[in-house]
Amino acid sequence: MDAEITLRVDGATHQLTLDSRTTLLDALRERLGVTSPKKGCDHGQCGACTVLVGGRRILSCLSLAVAQNGNEVTTAAGLAPDGELHPVQRAFLEHDGFQCGYCTPGQICSAVGALDEVKQGWPSHATPAVSERPPLTRAEIAERMSGNLCRCAAYDGIVSAIEEAAG
Repeated sequence: MDAEITLRVDGATHQLTLDSRTTLLDALRERLGVTSPKKGCDHGQCGACTVLVGGRRILSCLSLAVAQNGNEVTTAAGLAPDGELHPVQRAFLEHDGFQCGYCTPGQICSAVGALDEVKQGWPSHATPAVSERPPLTRAEIAERMSGNLCRCAAYDGIVSAIEEAAG
């Protein structure tokens, strides 16, 4: 069954008619030509497809496009709309937070979302006391980024980049 939806992706509004079973990832890549989110596992296990919806990170391979009707979707490419790198993107470059780069857009979106979660005081499984603002330790960052895999094992650079971007 087809559905008509509106997606605002990286600041641009798109009207789409698509099968109601289409994932957000497939709508972005195959219908809109937005290739920043990657299809790694297509099962929600690798994080390469991570995007921000309303500022919160989601796995676009597990979300139906119709469920995001009317929502603002931001990809890693949309974090730098005017050509200026987002602080997380700049930190990834400075700390070698990538090697092959396949997972990088998802890592960057996840890092931006994770830093916002910390800023809002949301605890993780590594947070020592849930009644306080989470300290941004390397263990805290690793826990918050645990849903994003890097086959090249650039984890040290990724964590260092997030530490720097956090300030």
